[in-house]
Amino acid sequence: MDFKQFFQSFGKKVVTFWKTGKLQRILRITYDVSWNVILFFIILGTIGLFVGVGIGAGYFASLVKDEEVRSYDSMEKAIYNYEETSQLYFANNIYIGDIRSDLHREETSLDQISQTLIDAVIATEDEYFNEHKGIVPKAIVRALLQEFTNAEMKSGGSTLTQQLIKNQILTNEVSFERKAKEMLLALRLERFFEKDEILEAYLNIVPYGRDSLGRNIAGVQTASQEIFGVEANELNLAQAAYLAGLPQSPSYYTPFKSLGDGGGLKSEEGIEPGITRMKVVLNRMLEMEKINEREYQKALAYDITKDFIIETDSPSETYPYLVNELERNATRIIRNLLAEEDGYSPEDLEEDDELKVHYQMLADRDLRQNGYQIHSTIDKDIYDAFQKVVKDYEHYGPDWTYALKHPETGEPIIDEETGEVKTVTEMVQTAGMLFENSTGKILAFIGGREYSLEDQWNYATQSVRHNGSTMKPLLVYGPAIEKGYIQPGTPVADVETTFKIPGRDDWTPKNYSRGRFYGIVPARQALQHSYNVATARIYSMIVEEDPAREYLPKLGFTTLSEEDYDILSLALGAMSKGVKIEENINAFSTYGNNGKFVDGYMIEKITTTDGEIVYQHESPEPVEVYSEQTNYLVLDMMRSVINNGTASRLRSWLTHNNVDWAGKTGTSDNDHDLWFIATNPNVTFGTWLGYDTQYSLDCPSCALPNSQRNQLLWAELVNAATEVRPDLMAPSNRFEQPGGVVSRSVCAISGMLPSELCSELGLITTDLFNSNYIPNEVDDSLIRGAFVTVDGNRVVAGANTPEEFVDGDGIAFNPEFLERNDYNELEDIRSLFPSSNRSAWERIGIPSTDDTIKVEDDGKSPSRPSSVDLSGTTLSWKKSNSKDVVGYRIFRATKPEAKFELIGSTTETEFSIPNIDGVYHVKAVDYFGLESSTSESVIKGEFQEDSDDNDGSNRDDSNEEENQDEDDNQGEDDKTDQDNSNEENDGEGTDEEEGPNNE
Repeated sequence: MDFKQFFQSFGKKVVTFWKTGKLQRILRITYDVSWNVILFFIILGTIGLFVGVGIGAGYFASLVKDEEVRSYDSMEKAIYNYEETSQLYFANNIYIGDIRSDLHREETSLDQISQTLIDAVIATEDEYFNEHKGIVPKAIVRALLQEFTNAEMKSGGSTLTQQLIKNQILTNEVSFERKAKEMLLALRLERFFEKDEILEAYLNIVPYGRDSLGRNIAGVQTASQEIFGVEANELNLAQAAYLAGLPQSPSYYTPFKSLGDGGGLKSEEGIEPGITRMKVVLNRMLEMEKINEREYQKALAYDITKDFIIETDSPSETYPYLVNELERNATRIIRNLLAEEDGYSPEDLEEDDELKVHYQMLADRDLRQNGYQIHSTIDKDIYDAFQKVVKDYEHYGPDWTYALKHPETGEPIIDEETGEVKTVTEMVQTAGMLFENSTGKILAFIGGREYSLEDQWNYATQSVRHNGSTMKPLLVYGPAIEKGYIQPGTPVADVETTFKIPGRDDWTPKNYSRGRFYGIVPARQALQHSYNVATARIYSMIVEEDPAREYLPKLGFTTLSEEDYDILSLALGAMSKGVKIEENINAFSTYGNNGKFVDGYMIEKITTTDGEIVYQHESPEPVEVYSEQTNYLVLDMMRSVINNGTASRLRSWLTHNNVDWAGKTGTSDNDHDLWFIATNPNVTFGTWLGYDTQYSLDCPSCALPNSQRNQLLWAELVNAATEVRPDLMAPSNRFEQPGGVVSRSVCAISGMLPSELCSELGLITTDLFNSNYIPNEVDDSLIRGAFVTVDGNRVVAGANTPEEFVDGDGIAFNPEFLERNDYNELEDIRSLFPSSNRSAWERIGIPSTDDTIKVEDDGKSPSRPSSVDLSGTTLSWKKSNSKDVVGYRIFRATKPEAKFELIGSTTETEFSIPNIDGVYHVKAVDYFGLESSTSESVIKGEFQEDSDDNDGSNRDDSNEEENQDEDDNQGEDDKTDQDNSNEENDGEGTDEEEGPNNE
């Protein structure tokens, strides 16, 4: 049968079966059964759906039952509570950088963000952002299904609103409870806030990986700056797409390595995932028609890697001392503000360590989270110039290497690996600070030569050092002038002295040039050349008035102990611990501010990012320390330090050497510290040199003496600062002399009005005085009378002193004057004679009294002169070895056997004889009129010998052996006296002062 016949036969059978009606009955039954089954399942499914929704709703309700109903205010505070990095600024609003923080973020507003970036973020993170009400149900269902089926690729179901809730209100905890709360709060947030507000908040909190230094960054503004070096509103399409892709996995997609790996760009392989992610974002933007095909292709071809900023130094690496110091100051300020809000004062914090630590921690947290803008007083140009000079300076001196020793046993510590003694090498460190006199602003500082991450030590603000002779103007000369004890021209005796003051240890200070003293000198010269003993004598005048406690606290010193205030050597800068370098320089700014102390400061103000002032520095009323007159007189004396004293070489190093600088050098005990501080009408600047540990800076091999190494550094720093700010550093005006300061002439011996005798000697000096303390009595230090010279001293003639040796019109010290000033206790009154104008002083006789030089009467005749010689008509001899000789008598006989007769006398050791033949000899005469035996004779001319009559000659010969030892010794004494005389007549010492000797 063919195919056609088969189908015809089959069709007839089907038609026949259909006509029977059996098929219709079967289909009807099947339909009824199927529909009933489907209806059953629809009803069952609907019931299940309601039950499921009910159960789900109940479960959802159980998850969020503990979540409080949040108000608008609480939600606003939460979503805008960014952890924002605080920023540091130089003066004049010049940005330094961010403070050190685990997270860096800078807030911005939506209108300052590129629209391209906004489109990229929405296309990538939440395509329905502008339509949904906080959540997208189908996205949530999709995410749930993926979670339940453990799908390998999960798309996530969070909107931008939910992500904002998660980051700012909830946590990153992975749980259904957190997710439920997130959804509920997202719905509520959308009711309260506009889409732009939500988007702006999100873009400020979203993490963006790391910057080139390896620090974590957040917020689009920070990301734009730290990854591409542009503002958030300057991003191009490729850059925007790259940033929009980062939040999905910030650490994976970021182009930079972590801080632990040293920061910097990843390898080419490491950068690739971020670039791939960028292409995904661009594709999403194309699909959503945010960009066209041309823009898409152009962005794909763009080399984004060339836009990554190169690795740069962080502010803490560029300005380590500055950043650290500003953070420390800002933390202290915020700490005190937080404590004050709770009713505590700064004094309360100092008294309670636990309370202080608590508020310190709160302040540190606020500083790193609240996005403060910290504006300092530091002048960037000067600060930069200082750092360069410090780095390049060549005269610090050598490094010092020493062995580490066990703190208990003192034994050297041995390295277990090498078996060698462990050693430490220290470089000479330096510090300095520049103050504006009138305001106290710290304009620049030097924290040290090399910053250490281990201890982060700032020598300028944290080190406590002995301030040596820089203490003298502050504690001695200023107070002594203020109280009227001295004026610049007041004579002061720089002679060996032991100070015995009740209740204090005896003290015998020495000058820097050990063993040398300078006699009676003006107070100006004592400060100019930094004589320790003269300064100590001045301090002894005022010490009973306790000037240390009266003046030093007013000058801002905080580190002195109670013991320090009571030691006499504090006058020379000796103390138990020391003073801060910052405080010592700050104290000198008092002289630059007309005698008024203004405490230095470094933080001008602290504001929020919105410009609200959190803190504004308000200088307290300046503390008047010295009167205008005292202040000017000390200034003028410190001018002398620079013009003619211990810093006399300074002006030759200055590029602007006509500036009115007044300053003081300082060296502590054993040369552990070198100081120079000076002030001009605008600023005060000081520098310090020293090793970290107490070790001498003495360096015989160095090109410059100790003090000058520091002075040259000071000069180079001033020159550098003057180059950038001549208006500040090199003012044309000078310190103005106030009313009440006048010029007067006084006697250099007593400081009283000149007498005729003082004028006759040429010992009148002229200097400045406070008109309230001009002397009104005439000098009485000198008297006129009959004097002789005994052993080099001018003494008043005694009752038996032969008149032939007496100067009847001489000038001598008045015994009453010597007694009044305790000079009669000196071993040698001549030690009062200074080296300057020495010849005039040596005309002053020394009175012979019980209280001064006493010529002892031993009842013996003086030893005879020796080595008599005749040359032409000049008879000469060596002086007698006796110490009480006042002169010599010369005798002549016409021939050896004739009687000798007196032909003359002299106080010298030579005599011009008549041109007459004869025999000559000499006798010494003492203070009490006794004559020595005759010297050997000399003969002028020729005589016939007469052996029977030469008693005189034989008598002379018989005494020759007896006196030979005395004559020999006399020669040695002559040499010694000459040597001493030469030493005393060296020029005035210009050495820096010695370190003070502790009591």
